Amino acid sequence: MPTSNAPSDLPPIERLRAIMTALRTPGTGCAWDLEQTFATVAPYTVEEAYEVADAIERGDLSDLKEELGDLLFQVVFHSQMAQDQGAFDFDDVAAAISDKMIRRHPHVFGGENHRTSAEQTQAWEVIKAQERATKGGKASLLDNVPVGLPALTRATKLSKRAATVGFVWPTVQKVVEKLHEEVAELEVEIAAGDLEKARQELGDVLFVVANIARTLDIEPEDALRATNAKFARRFRFIEAALAERGKTPDQSDLEEMDALWDAAKAAEKVAG
Repeated sequence: MPTSNAPSDLPPIERLRAIMTALRTPGTGCAWDLEQTFATVAPYTVEEAYEVADAIERGDLSDLKEELGDLLFQVVFHSQMAQDQGAFDFDDVAAAISDKMIRRHPHVFGGENHRTSAEQTQAWEVIKAQERATKGGKASLLDNVPVGLPALTRATKLSKRAATVGFVWPTVQKVVEKLHEEVAELEVEIAAGDLEKARQELGDVLFVVANIARTLDIEPEDALRATNAKFARRFRFIEAALAERGKTPDQSDLEEMDALWDAAKAAEKVAG
């Protein structure tokens, strides 16, 4: 049997880095790992982040430990590829985030007065703006809001960035009024049968919804995930109830399933 040459006597993070180095070593490493680039690994990085969020949502700490390890491996992977190019390494990544955290928490590391959570959030945005200004070459306040973010999250971040300079509705009620306005415009295009304009108006509706979330300090992705889970839970209730009647959803109709949906809601209220 072949003898394993995997490192085993190193501190955990150094062991992980040594494993990654071995995987990326030409001639003796893994062919798949050697073929990868930042672009090809990026989708896996995003996927692992979502799996971390999923474990948190399910409250599964054992799974969370494993998923955090998978996400950490992604950081090590990208760092190794950068090191292979002579750009930076894992230590540089760790040093950069350490410097940033110290810089953004002067009330902890810089002798400033203690701040409340709300005060720190406001100060955080000010410090980030100062950092963007020192980098230079950026023409817009909205630069550096990643295009690859989920659209609702990016909409919230864009509106939050604009709000820092006063480009914001004064109250949540005003945002809700804007939502009604956008829904009415959507209805006009639906009635006209213009699907392209309806798509644009639907985007406007969703952007205003993201603004409502920002105004209420609600993460829209979290809210939508909760609703997705609620929908799935109630639809499974419908499937189970129909199965007891010897039927499947495609053998039912909207009236029957809607009644079962109401029964699912009622059952949830009783369960508390």
